Amino acid sequence: MYEHVDPFIGTGATDLPTPQGLAATWWWPKPQVGNTHPGAMHPFGMVSACPYSGAYPTGYGQYDFNTEGVPDLLYDRPVASGFTHFQQSGTGAIRKYYNYFRVTPMLGPLDDLGTTWDLLEEVAEPGYYAATLSSGVHCEVTVGPKSAVHRYTFPADDAARIVIDASTGGLAIPHSRTVPLKAHLAMLEPGVAQGEIHVEGVPLAVHLEVDAPGWRQLLWYDRRLMPGGTRLDFDYIRPTTLRPFGLMFMGPSRAEQTVEVRLGFSLRGCEKARDNLHADVGRTQVTFDGRRDQTAATWRDHLGKVAIKAESDDQATVFGTALYHSLVKPCFAPDESPSWTTEGPYAFDICTMWDIYRTQLPLMNTLFPQRSVELAGALLSICEQEGNLPIGYRMAKGADRFSRQGSALAHTFFADLCQLDLPGIDWDWAMVHLEMDLRRTYGEDYLVHGVAHPISHTLDLAYAYHCTAAIARKVRDRTLAQQMGDLAQGWQAAYDPDTGLLRDSTFYEGGRWNYSFRLLHDMRARIALAGGDGAFVGLLDRFFGYDAGPVTQPGVAPSVGEMNTGYGLSRFEGLNNEPDYEAPWSYHYAGRPDRTAEVVHAAVANQFGTGRGGLPGNDDSGGLSAWYVWATLGLFPVAGQNLFLLSAPAVAESTSRLPDGELSITTTGFEPVEAGGPVSYVQSVAVDGKTLERPWISGRELRHIRNLHIELGPQPSRWGSRVRPPSTSDPLHTTGGGHEHR
Repeated sequence: MYEHVDPFIGTGATDLPTPQGLAATWWWPKPQVGNTHPGAMHPFGMVSACPYSGAYPTGYGQYDFNTEGVPDLLYDRPVASGFTHFQQSGTGAIRKYYNYFRVTPMLGPLDDLGTTWDLLEEVAEPGYYAATLSSGVHCEVTVGPKSAVHRYTFPADDAARIVIDASTGGLAIPHSRTVPLKAHLAMLEPGVAQGEIHVEGVPLAVHLEVDAPGWRQLLWYDRRLMPGGTRLDFDYIRPTTLRPFGLMFMGPSRAEQTVEVRLGFSLRGCEKARDNLHADVGRTQVTFDGRRDQTAATWRDHLGKVAIKAESDDQATVFGTALYHSLVKPCFAPDESPSWTTEGPYAFDICTMWDIYRTQLPLMNTLFPQRSVELAGALLSICEQEGNLPIGYRMAKGADRFSRQGSALAHTFFADLCQLDLPGIDWDWAMVHLEMDLRRTYGEDYLVHGVAHPISHTLDLAYAYHCTAAIARKVRDRTLAQQMGDLAQGWQAAYDPDTGLLRDSTFYEGGRWNYSFRLLHDMRARIALAGGDGAFVGLLDRFFGYDAGPVTQPGVAPSVGEMNTGYGLSRFEGLNNEPDYEAPWSYHYAGRPDRTAEVVHAAVANQFGTGRGGLPGNDDSGGLSAWYVWATLGLFPVAGQNLFLLSAPAVAESTSRLPDGELSITTTGFEPVEAGGPVSYVQSVAVDGKTLERPWISGRELRHIRNLHIELGPQPSRWGSRVRPPSTSDPLHTTGGGHEHR
């Protein structure tokens, strides 16, 4: 899929065709911008590099900060004041977007630093970005796992410059700038320098090598040169006293002269940053093309895990880009923890678990399980050192753990992982932290009062107890498993039997309806609480807008009245809101997989497209993109339960390279998925030639199936209506599952 990736998808405000059919009834209140960036990234790498405008989102964009509707423009075209490092991908209202160590090629005086130049002739592909600034300098960046390499092609000039600004971070819009707490910079030898800044409690070190023989190198402070200076030290910095500071390399350039800037990064000091640079790019002088080729090869391997028979170039581009966006986060930085000194796995940019635990982490578990083992080790070390399993984790320290979003979501990830029987995880060690974490923050309210508010946290905690009980069984702690299983039943206190919905409460980024249709461990009892299959399907039909008329989406700066009217619809928010990701598959548990097919068809056909505006909302570290990948394949992971629900795929054929073998998904009767076009319904499913009546397969089965064949047709069938996915109150419930065939 490498050739089909377009890193520009999602970098602009949503710009999709007018939705048709069922999708026209959905209302999307959250920011209508993908929040991705086109910069150079390595699969799951520590470092990214991207042109920096200082605007929302991620520092690349053209917009002011935004939480509802379409963002206001700050620039009417792509611009940049240089190239920064470390960017989040697709996240929304997270104030800090890193963007450290800005590198700027310049032809004018240092006083011009901060000028934004137009970005012309932009090119982006996995691991590489290039553009020409309107100043006339051609710019290219690529990255390794812990490094970045820049190449600048200058016109003829008497005083060309490469300026590194160590004081810049965050976004250049109100309340979004990051100020280093302290810093030091040092010149080591011609063309070599290093430095370290402390940002939000984390020491970020850089080792620089600049290939510009004969150029002068100087320190600068407050846009004034410091001739003869070899060190610049700040023991403390306040926002009110901050003045820009950094390094500069300056000299005459010939026409078409190229200058390379190589940067190695570390969270454990400058010497480690130097070692990381040399490990990534070697010690030779010509490194850009070699590093670019290595990163491209790694991307080809990662993206080659899944292949589809696309119906059009556009579909191939949307899918390839979705897979790409699913594989950039979390940022793995082995042996780099700034908080403990032992070697081992470390990861950041887990932004946030509530974005990725339903879709992106299950995709990583499936395609790259060893990465999941690394992440598990990192999460457990974080918990041991900092006291809790994070809901979100950034390259920052402090109490900000995104606790309003969710509770105990890491338990879901661990529950899936423990079913894979992979080496590298001490499950007894994990069990200690998983059990203790359930007593913290909202967990105390759950234990003492039986509920936690926002009421969605009650569902989080009950589900986490269910997941932890499964892990307790793995370590053969039957007493603890029983205790956890009993506490997992507390989800029922969150629902009102009179309405079949959640009880009144406060909610984070959503409302009672958004959170009422999540996939629980006991959907059989959940549906009974709502009044049975018919009543539950009726609630879902209302939520998804069946028999409702089209609605108008919020635009730029929507009014309070406009937003209140929209929220009053209590409608599915498309894929613009993470809590809604799994809701379409709730129909499966009520025996209506045909309804799932209709909703997923509407979402795939109407909410994804090519171009900068091709996403309906925040991509959220690949959470949204992973949803599209799963839907295209005709699968959906029920996170924490080690099972996958089956539905109509959006392609006629696909092949996935799994660790234990190749899985092909084939169809008969396939019709292309188009907005306003007919819906395809599953008529029958065969697993390696044997008929499968149930609409789900276990994770263990998925690893060993070689062919999944799905017969499709234009009308709903009885397939999947009689055998329901597992629920804990179902007497036939089993965690492993086997083929039910005739």
